[in-house]
Amino acid sequence: MGLGTTELIILLVVALIIFGPSRLPGLGKSMGEAIRGFKKGMDEKPEEAEKQERIAASETADKSAAEQKNKDKV
Repeated sequence: MGLGTTELIILLVVALIIFGPSRLPGLGKSMGEAIRGFKKGMDEKPEEAEKQERIAASETADKSAAEQKNKDKV
């Protein structure tokens, strides 16, 4: 139950009509990045994801502390 040549051509024509030829390459790039990110997330081990979340949270906390310190000086 795959897509044949005729179906792909029809989808391309509809996409060109809806988005226009100038926006289509950017749309394709965005979709490719989203798919790559999704696959990377699915392949990633849960421990690695938790570690990255903790690192991101600590960086956010560090930025907040530095901003508060700067506000206190003023």
